[in-house]
Amino acid sequence: MRRLLKVITGRLMIAVPLALLQAGLFIALIWRAALAWEIMPVINILSVVMTLHCINRQADQSFKIAWCIILLALPVVGVPLYLLCADRKMPKKLRSGTIRASEEMMGLLSNDEGVIRESVLMDPDLVNVVSYGARTCGYPVYKNTSSRYFASGEEWLPVYIEELKKAKHFIFIEFFIIDEGSVLDEIVEVLKQKAKEGVEVKVIYDDFGSITMPWHYDRTLNSYGIEAYRFNHVRPAFIVQMNNRTHRKITVIDNNVAFTGGLNLADEYVNRIKRFGYWRDSAIMIKGEAVWSMTVMFLGMLSYERGKNRVDFSRYRLPCAMTGDGGYYQPFSDSPNDAETVSMNIHLSLITHARDYIYINTPYLIPNDTIKNALILAAKSGVDVRIITPHVPDKIFVNQITKANYGPLIRAGVKIYEFTPGFNHSKTFVSDDRLAIAGTVNMDYRSYYLHFENGILMTHTDQIAAMRKDFEDTLKVSQLITEQDLENTSLPVRLFRAVLNLFVPLV
Repeated sequence: MRRLLKVITGRLMIAVPLALLQAGLFIALIWRAALAWEIMPVINILSVVMTLHCINRQADQSFKIAWCIILLALPVVGVPLYLLCADRKMPKKLRSGTIRASEEMMGLLSNDEGVIRESVLMDPDLVNVVSYGARTCGYPVYKNTSSRYFASGEEWLPVYIEELKKAKHFIFIEFFIIDEGSVLDEIVEVLKQKAKEGVEVKVIYDDFGSITMPWHYDRTLNSYGIEAYRFNHVRPAFIVQMNNRTHRKITVIDNNVAFTGGLNLADEYVNRIKRFGYWRDSAIMIKGEAVWSMTVMFLGMLSYERGKNRVDFSRYRLPCAMTGDGGYYQPFSDSPNDAETVSMNIHLSLITHARDYIYINTPYLIPNDTIKNALILAAKSGVDVRIITPHVPDKIFVNQITKANYGPLIRAGVKIYEFTPGFNHSKTFVSDDRLAIAGTVNMDYRSYYLHFENGILMTHTDQIAAMRKDFEDTLKVSQLITEQDLENTSLPVRLFRAVLNLFVPLV
């Protein structure tokens, strides 16, 4: 009830209705103008021309089909929307600022060919997996790094807070969601104390993801001595840039310790409150050389937020402990401001290189055709492909779209399980006891094309075994979805899911 009241009286109830009202007025205005000026034949011709353009562009087939339907069925609406939204590029101001910050960031990351060769020699089959991120995207491969995997928020939080308390120089925090509650209160108290001790504390949070927070909570944090920013301010307006969010979860301490994963700073993530049954999530902590990439990722976003006040990246490259667990680590990030779908391609690479098994956790199973076909081919080739999704949804429509994608995968031999105690928010890939990813990336269009994301690709570390065990333990409390379950789905539900699934690539 308290959360419902917060939503009803919060910013969301101002911003969303106003944005929808503007969208409605925009469509009505275009419609009336088309009728008044008798230009419907021109708009119909434009819709055909744009449909041809859409068909011939380099894009996912589902994306093209959805736009073609709108352009041909509702040309008055489809033509202006296609011109406004269809290129998937960020608005100029947001795009130029983040590109500049990204260029600054990548200029500080250098690949050690020796480390790349060394990691590949341990398993020559991994050459393409490692080299794509290193050579095409610029993300180094590191040794002298160790990690710890957390199978739940309850396991992660005490360690997270303890590491924050150890900070001597700086703490960098970036999250999609921060929400009022005991978890945020505990962490802010630590941050306030560290700021008083002279530690540099910098926080970035997504303004839409944290929509239930007070409008200017960043000012509250600033009053505590914490340098805070709201990424991409929510505006009560029908504008494209609202679609691009930072979905990253990055914490860096003294360039020596870093955290990432699915967990946000809110009580539900550690099950202090239960909204969707038990909230299952995961995170990873790394120490050592690979932390530098995480430091640079955060500083890149900070550089964008500061605008003309440039960031001196080099002053944060503090010496780190020469730890190591025999593994190799490749932290990566993904941005909608370029043509490289980093997260999707790394996911695809793990699927196509799996020899014996690939186990996947994802809250939303909404793959595009490329990923879907790769999963199907892997299963048909004898790879044990298993995916765990939620049984209790956090978003009903999105969950229905997830279920709409079960059929082709299950019929091809992919085993899909629903985590019956509640909501599975973990985002991990584990393959053949030799490769794994932990991070923020969902298997959906938003993560692959619209969001800022991050993750860590790992190979030959003992934490891969811990991730596999966590997955196998979760299978014990998950329900296998069968072809019979698909057949028992009523026709109206199937039609509803099919319609929803058709328009997923547009949002």
